[in-house]
Order: sequence, then structure tokens, then C-alpha cells
Amino acid sequence: MLRATMRETLFHLERSQPATLQAQIREVLTGAIAAGRLKPGEPVPSTRAMAGQLGVSRNTVTLAYQALVSEGFLTARERSGYFVDPQAVDGMAARPEPAARGDGEGRGIDWRARLVEQCDDKRLVFRPADWQRHPFPFVYGQVDAQVFPIAEWRDCVRQAMGRRWLDAWTLDRYSEDDALLTEEIARRILPRRGISASPANVLVTLGAQNALYLIAALLVGRTTPVAMEEPGYPDLRLMLARRSDALRQVAVDQDGMTVDDTLDGASILFCTPSHHYPTTVTMSLERRRALLEKARREGLVIVEDDYEFEANYIGAPLPALKSLDEDGRVIYVGSFSKSLMPGLRLGFIAADEAVIAELRALRRLMLRHPPGNNQRAAALFLANGHFDVLVRRIHRTYRERWQVMAEAIEAHLPGWARSPGFGGSSYWLTGAEGLDAAALARRALERGVVIEPGEPFFARAGAGRRNFRMGFSSIPADRIPEGIARLRAACDAL
Repeated sequence: MLRATMRETLFHLERSQPATLQAQIREVLTGAIAAGRLKPGEPVPSTRAMAGQLGVSRNTVTLAYQALVSEGFLTARERSGYFVDPQAVDGMAARPEPAARGDGEGRGIDWRARLVEQCDDKRLVFRPADWQRHPFPFVYGQVDAQVFPIAEWRDCVRQAMGRRWLDAWTLDRYSEDDALLTEEIARRILPRRGISASPANVLVTLGAQNALYLIAALLVGRTTPVAMEEPGYPDLRLMLARRSDALRQVAVDQDGMTVDDTLDGASILFCTPSHHYPTTVTMSLERRRALLEKARREGLVIVEDDYEFEANYIGAPLPALKSLDEDGRVIYVGSFSKSLMPGLRLGFIAADEAVIAELRALRRLMLRHPPGNNQRAAALFLANGHFDVLVRRIHRTYRERWQVMAEAIEAHLPGWARSPGFGGSSYWLTGAEGLDAAALARRALERGVVIEPGEPFFARAGAGRRNFRMGFSSIPADRIPEGIARLRAACDAL
């Protein structure tokens, strides 16, 4: 059968050209073969379909196809139609198909000249697209399918797709969220962090990234003095730098983000107190209280990104910054990406109702609401207790890998890392003087080891060259020692 994509492919003829219709049909098809739109062995549109699409007689198309058969571009199969000859592209130079006409005679549009701003940035965290193919993927933010309860999630998706919950995901709810999901977040998730909230205080987002973007769009303007951690989340830095000309970087030490005169006069601060991104340092309780006191004096709004809230398996968790907030100045951001799955793209914001109302209105202009079927499936997963079971499983699994990582790093890279006191799913390493972590990452990749160089996490040029991150959420514990041994070998080979 002809593939749906090919059925929908449009071919055009220029009737004003001096070439015959047969010649133009042949040129269109050979161009599609050379450009790769038609693959070897793939069926081409039937003569009837092509004739209808081009508005020509079927005989004209048949003659053109027969000519292409004789030229070796097509093969004819009885009662099946015409197909691209498997040898059609042998010795045929690949060439682009004719560009669409745009600004200027026969030229395409210069899109870069039309951009208000360019969003592409090369200083992003290194991670090969095929990281899953490598045997030692120390990448951050991915999940292990062996840990996730597939059967339970499938059951929740099946329930969500049933007639009982039909309205929950088939209707356009404009700016509203799934009521069951916001209730579960307010009743089950936020209390774990010491936060008391009602569903009216919760907005569902497409992950923490979308939450941060919404908040920045609402509260950060060109002249807004805005602060973030150094090192910090590279994507957030790009967001804020595009919105404000007054972006400040706040240093981080062993007690978390420092509270000093860098914050004087700032309007809004983005921070990760529970588990600093990327160094994994946890902000001390004393530092948290000092930050809130500073915020009161300066009139500072704080955005608390608690991106890995469910991965604390080392000791008693410190309360979230928002749980200590008595003024309503902390906006709390959470995500299910590190527990459920990053591809689900579900997160949330907890804040005063006035802020949530404005964020909800802004989100409606962007995407209305996250997909209703995903929201309802996640709500049922929470309501049925599957999330609690998953968190306990994550704690057991990550704690084992955390311990194995600590021992392997101490054996092969002694003194390069400090075990995260929070837990989490990664280690932040600082190599010896002169180490180029980017070069190490390239050399390690040759040995099947994937690490993430630290330079993109810093705003200061040249900073972080000795640093790199190693995640352990997607690598089994029994592979960790050999992976770090290979990393040591790669380091020695530099």
C-alpha cells in the first residue's frame, strides 16, 4: 500500500514552462528521488492519483512513468503499480529540490534577517543524541525503565481513556486544569515539603521549564533586576538574559546560595535551595532563614525550583523555602520529570491565588492547558497510591547507586567529588588543575562513557572547565564501577 505520507505529498507543474508535461513529471519524480523524498523500493503515487493531483490526463502520467522505467528510475510490478528502482540513486548526486520562492526572484526567505532574536545557543549541556546506545550513560534527568511501574501506569492511562473520564480529556478546558490532579498535588505532594495549599494555589505546567518561562514572562521585564545562582541552570540563564538587561549571578558555597549584597535592590530571585543545580549542595536552614529575612527587607520575590523534590533519601528533609515563607513572596515550582518520566512534561506552580490567576491567563494565551489525558492519567496514578510506591522504589534504587558511585569515585577519582547530602541522582565533580572537562567528555565517549562538562552551567567565561556532572538515574548499579574506571583511563589518556 502507498504510505500515508506519500498520499499527502503534493507535486506541482509549471504550465508556463516550455517543457512538455511528460518531461515535467519525469523531472518532478527524479528530483524527489535524488532529494530522498522517494526512497529506493518505495511506491510512487498511482497514475490515477498523480493525474488527479496534477490535473493532467492519466495517459500523460503513464507515458512519463514508462519512460522512467526505461531509464532505470522506476520498476513496474503487475497489479501493484510503480516503485522506485532500488538502484535508482546509485551514482546519482543528491540534490535539493527547487526552493520555494520568497523575497527576491527565485530565492528563499532569509529567515535570520527576520528574527527578532535568535534563540539558538551553543552553550548548552553536552549530551549525545544517542546516549542510550552507550554502555555507561552517566546522564542527568533520564529515568530507568526498570524502576518505573509500567503496568500500573498503563492501567491509569486505560482508566483515563475510558468513557467514565471522557470529559476530562476530550473537552477544551481553556485555562482550567484537571481538578483531580490539582487536588492530588495540593493534598499529597505539597504537604511532603511542608507546604499547605489548596487547589486554587496550583497551576499545572508542561514541566518545570514551562513553569520558569511563565514566571519570567510575567514578572521579568527589560529593566527588572533579576538574580540567579552561579553556577546555575543554563536554560534559565538564557530565558532571563533575553528578558532582562539586569541579570545578576549569585555565588554558591557549601551551604548553598550566598546571601549578600548581590541581592540588594533585586526584584526577583530564582534559586534551587533544596538541591542546588548542578552542584547538589543543600541550602542550610540558617541560610534559608537569612534569605527570607533579606527578601523581606528588599521586597524580593523568590522563585523556588524544587526540581528533584522526591529524591531525598539521605536523612530528614529540610522544609521547603515556601513552607517557611510568611509573606507569600515565594513561588514554588515542582516537576514530575525526575520521578514519573521527563517525556510526560508535567510540572506545577504553587503560589498565592492572585499570582496563579495571572499565570493561568498567560498560559491560556500560550497553550491553554497541558494535555487533559496526561493530566488525568497522572492524577489517577497519584490517587491510587502508585506514586508513593514509585518514590519508595526510587529511594532504594538511587541510594544503592549513590553508594556505589561514592565508592567508585573515591577509588578512581579520589577527592574529585563530595557525596550529595540530599541524595538526588547525580554527582558534581571537580577535576585536577588543568583538566579540560569538555576534552575529557570527548575522550570518555570513545570508551562508551557519557558525562556532562560543567562549563555551560557558568555565566563567567572560562569558569567550570574542571567541572563535570555524572548522573546515575539511567545506569544500573553494576555498571557504575567499570564506567568510572574507564573514565579514569580516559583522563589518564589526556
